[in-house]
Amino acid sequence: MNYQEALDFLYPLHRFGMKPGLERATALLDIFGMPHKRLGTIIHIAGTNGKGTTASALAAMFQAAGKKTALYTSPHLVDFTERMRIDGQPISAGRVAAYCSAMKERVVELRATFFEATTALAFAWFADEQVEVTVIETGMGGRLDATNVVKSDYAVITSIGRDHTAWLGTSPAMIAREKAAIINPESRVFTAVTDSEALAEIVRAAELNRVPLFRLERDVALRVESAEPGALEFSLSTAGTHYHTLRAPLTGAFHASNLALAVMVAEAAGIGEDAVRRGFLNLLKTGYRARLEKIGTMPDVFLDVSHNADGMRETAAAISVFRHRYRAMHVLIGLASDKEAGEVIRHLLPLDARFAAVTIPSERSIPASELAALLKNEGVDPLVFDTPLEGLRQMLEDADSRDMILVTGSFFLAGEILRRKGVQQR
Repeated sequence: MNYQEALDFLYPLHRFGMKPGLERATALLDIFGMPHKRLGTIIHIAGTNGKGTTASALAAMFQAAGKKTALYTSPHLVDFTERMRIDGQPISAGRVAAYCSAMKERVVELRATFFEATTALAFAWFADEQVEVTVIETGMGGRLDATNVVKSDYAVITSIGRDHTAWLGTSPAMIAREKAAIINPESRVFTAVTDSEALAEIVRAAELNRVPLFRLERDVALRVESAEPGALEFSLSTAGTHYHTLRAPLTGAFHASNLALAVMVAEAAGIGEDAVRRGFLNLLKTGYRARLEKIGTMPDVFLDVSHNADGMRETAAAISVFRHRYRAMHVLIGLASDKEAGEVIRHLLPLDARFAAVTIPSERSIPASELAALLKNEGVDPLVFDTPLEGLRQMLEDADSRDMILVTGSFFLAGEILRRKGVQQR
């Protein structure tokens, strides 16, 4: 089996959808000698938004401290290998093919899902490479997520919001209960959650497991000093250290809480201030992309993967800080059918932008025509395009060099733009 054959084997597994439960993932891991028990120090991260930022920041800090560090995130933007990295480097195509060959028969027999097979593949590679630290982002939820086969040393819950409600529940408490299930008796628990209903479930899970709980709002003093495009500065005081003017190459003050949460975990794991600072400066070398990332100039083009109401609210708030610098703003948006489209759109309306609706490359996409109708319901008369690249090219033609273009709404949309190299600088 070569790499393309491996992808041709893996991607059709999406047809099995989401299957809650750990038995299939455990059976696949058995093929490789239970690698999830050989991953060094394990940091397991759940949450509605902020998982990717927190995970990448932690990986960057541990790498800066000289630890051989694995990072498992999802989804990928351009290539499957982005999902699993060691010291910032993605897995090779050959290794993907080898691991898929080894488990193909069992995957078929179990009717395992794409995410279950991918998780087994990643953990097998990490263990074979004898990593010292493994940072793992859950796929969805926590309790029955395939990644929850691990027993983490640090359990991190970034935020609780409404997403995947068909699977996780409709209230903050129900969603938090699912995500807090990554907590185990060996964990130290860290959270930035402030909603009282959700926080109560996290507190309860920590108490049941008799493990300490550290809360960002209670245990840390955080102050954002500057939030420019691609340049965030903030100061942070923990029980042990005052970090004066930490710098990260990110856009948006909302990232500060996720970065601060990562610092809390790193400090608990013995990571020093120098590694914290160098880790932040090297954050983008972990493969972290498309979180209000500036990918073009004249006009400035920002690529963003916010895809639910909470995330879009933060994106809009971040942009509002520097929106006045641009003559006009254009938003290229594509959404998946399971998102709260109306609420997502309403968060963008105060930016006073011209909109274009596109169909994203996913079977769950809202067709551009239907998304346009939703935009019209909110008082917007959008342009409509069948493909993201067609929409972006038209926006680039129409925009002045003093304008801003935001591409947002989906990992699939961001990935398509990056894959097709849809931005040409003037």
